[in-house]
Amino acid sequence: MDLEEEIAKPTVDEMSVRPNLDNYQEMTATFEWEDMYSELDWLPGGGLNKAYECIDRHAEGPKRNKPALIWEGKNGEQETYTFQELRRETNKVANALNEIGIKKGDRVFLFLERIPELYFSFFGILKIGAIAGPLFSAFGPDPVRDRLEDAGAVALLTSPDLRERVATIIDDLPALKHVIVINKDGRHENPPMGSKDVSYETIVGAASDEFTIENTTMYDYSVMHYTSGTTGKPKGAVHRHLAIVQQYATGKWVLDLQEDDLYWCTADPGWVTGTSYGMFAPWSNGVTQLIDESGFSASRWYEMIQRHKVTVWYTAPTAVRMLMKAGEDIPARYDLSSLRHINSVGEPLNPEAVVWGQGVFGQPIHDNWWQTETGAILIANYAWMPVRPGSMGRPIPGIRVGILDDEYNELPPGQDGHLAIRSGWPSQFHSYWQAPERYNSRFLKGWYITGDKARQDEDGYFWFMGRADDVINTAGHLVGPFEVESALIEHPAVAEAGVIGKPDPIAMEVVKAFVALKEGYEVTDELRRDLNRFARTKLSSAVAPREIEFVDSLPKTRSGKIMRRLLKARELGLPEGDISTLEDD
Repeated sequence: MDLEEEIAKPTVDEMSVRPNLDNYQEMTATFEWEDMYSELDWLPGGGLNKAYECIDRHAEGPKRNKPALIWEGKNGEQETYTFQELRRETNKVANALNEIGIKKGDRVFLFLERIPELYFSFFGILKIGAIAGPLFSAFGPDPVRDRLEDAGAVALLTSPDLRERVATIIDDLPALKHVIVINKDGRHENPPMGSKDVSYETIVGAASDEFTIENTTMYDYSVMHYTSGTTGKPKGAVHRHLAIVQQYATGKWVLDLQEDDLYWCTADPGWVTGTSYGMFAPWSNGVTQLIDESGFSASRWYEMIQRHKVTVWYTAPTAVRMLMKAGEDIPARYDLSSLRHINSVGEPLNPEAVVWGQGVFGQPIHDNWWQTETGAILIANYAWMPVRPGSMGRPIPGIRVGILDDEYNELPPGQDGHLAIRSGWPSQFHSYWQAPERYNSRFLKGWYITGDKARQDEDGYFWFMGRADDVINTAGHLVGPFEVESALIEHPAVAEAGVIGKPDPIAMEVVKAFVALKEGYEVTDELRRDLNRFARTKLSSAVAPREIEFVDSLPKTRSGKIMRRLLKARELGLPEGDISTLEDD
């Protein structure tokens, strides 16, 4: 199949304020976010709370006995919780937190594996009006300390094993009053307990399962996600309860969540996708979702889809490439016919992966674009929309996207520039915690400047070109690394590729590629020459890599983004900056 072809998907049934092939243009021209408000249940007095929208409103209605969470543990455990049971468990956490003095506005962080108690705790935090701060469970002590210290966190929920990992930093955090240790099912025989430690099982077990949610407003803070930059320590992007409006809407519009779906988001809850689309979107839509504690395994993932009859699947490009690397023989052993919609996010999805999905699953994988700061999807390939492999798709209703020049003036279709969003969408982050100057620097002339480079085609599809500081200028040619990486990945030997601009005294920069091979291929000079020839057939000689270096793996964040700045820093012998989100080898 030609990668330039559009891959068509059948249209879906029209539902209330749900775009489709016929009404998309009209809806994008006339939609106002207030149109969505009536689909939510507001607290008495006009308040808004994410926990109520995701759990209590279903627990108090006809979905009370519907499974909300189906959990599979790493040791073979299985647990299922209805919306009514989730309400009780989250109420108990809320009461327990209140009992030990945690109150509205306090920052409470979660440093946990994917266990049900993480989800109980997360929504219990929101019910008391506190701010939840999810952390990657693979963090070491330094990134945990940096985030808790910056946020002034008063409590940390963790497990005995992870508690041991960060034991050395607990006393360095004077604002931290409580370390709540969750010893799930007694997995740890003798959990260590420090002076700040309390047992989750003790305080939650004694708590009432009735609770009146704090009357939060739509403007109250709800969740804090830390983002890393090229320099300096990570900053906390803070979101409001109002974000649930857009998370609910995009769950319907982009993920196409429907009443009888079994949904699976593979993202870690420490990453924004794991909260916005691993908690808020599915449960605000009243959908059953699968949670898997174990890590990646191609055969396990396919088996999970087959056994649970997963219908909507949201994963990451890195995972897709790992599935591609494992080959097509493994999925052929499983019945994957339950899948009707597959989505991907984390970094741009290579065209080859979109086409691979069509061959293996009988449908393309739908890429979409958003950031930690945006809080929810802004640009997407919808279930009903013809997919153009390599494109981010088209904006959701209510979102104005622009391509700007270096003076931040809007450019016409067909020109590369800064990807920007007109400010004011519901899930827009409200601040960088204690960093107002950095926050204000992201907004110019009424636009949120994303830091990405992109272009728009004549039909309104957007195409990612790279981060603003990743774009390579080689002899006056502006080269997007993603374009080169996508070409290299089409070679049968290549599993992953990362591309940087390497300084050159004549051309300013030359393109250098770092390539990880698939199993069964060996590094040889002949293979390097073949890759060079292959790249030149896909790209012009000015764009193709001048240098290719073979590596065992590429540095990536745990959300799946290749850290090109780290490749460049190592190539040039420069400081690596913040690497707290670096995936373990």
